[in-house]
Amino acid sequence: MATDTWDPGQYERFSDERSAPFFDLLGLVEPCLGGSVVDLGCGTGELTQVLHERSGARTTLGIDTSEAMLAKSEAFAGDGLRFELGDIARWAPTDRFDVVFSNAALHWVDDHDELFARLTAAIKPGGQLAVQVPANHDHASHLVAERVAEEEPFRAALDGYVRHSPVLPPEDYALLLVRLGYASQHVRLQVYLHELADAAGVVEWVKGTLLTDYKKRLPDSVYEDFLARYSELLLSELDDQRPFPFTFKRVLLRARLGE
Repeated sequence: MATDTWDPGQYERFSDERSAPFFDLLGLVEPCLGGSVVDLGCGTGELTQVLHERSGARTTLGIDTSEAMLAKSEAFAGDGLRFELGDIARWAPTDRFDVVFSNAALHWVDDHDELFARLTAAIKPGGQLAVQVPANHDHASHLVAERVAEEEPFRAALDGYVRHSPVLPPEDYALLLVRLGYASQHVRLQVYLHELADAAGVVEWVKGTLLTDYKKRLPDSVYEDFLARYSELLLSELDDQRPFPFTFKRVLLRARLGE
């Protein structure tokens, strides 16, 4: 079993599709000229560099838990932008930031009430929180993975583990932001339509994200059987359309903390 199952090559097979929500989220962020930004779940750092430049920040810190992803970030470091290995599930800095930004990462962290309270504690008065999280957990691509995880021999190999998304409904985030003292907010659910060559492309997409959680918990040979079973069941449920329209829901939010 691998400890770091993130594969930059697999993830970036759909780089254009995955970057679209980043730019939509970035469009909600107001510049913080000369300020400080942190990007939680920065991945390879390529988009963090864009965040750093467009925000006008003096310093930007990118944090990711994957050494494989961060190995790519060295090419983007410098001019106030740096990267470090860290677990955002335990992140609790002593310094505060003008912008706490996270694109497609916080869905890996449980208990969003506690998580958002912790993130808020890391924001300066009047600072911004900007978050995008996948909310596609009711799509067949995710539901089939849950079904396979509950089948034998996978259930035993996983010791009963099934990945369930902690992502909340958009209205719950709106109420949570009020409770945490944000003075203004923008919260929305957005559907992205990705045109893939065929339904098998959905398998390739999920191999780079959701299925990494199962891969790290299974011996290699068992994971290959898991993947084969997942592919079989998923493709039996999806329409055989070419190109295949893959709908993907995401929650985008931006909020400014009270002074």
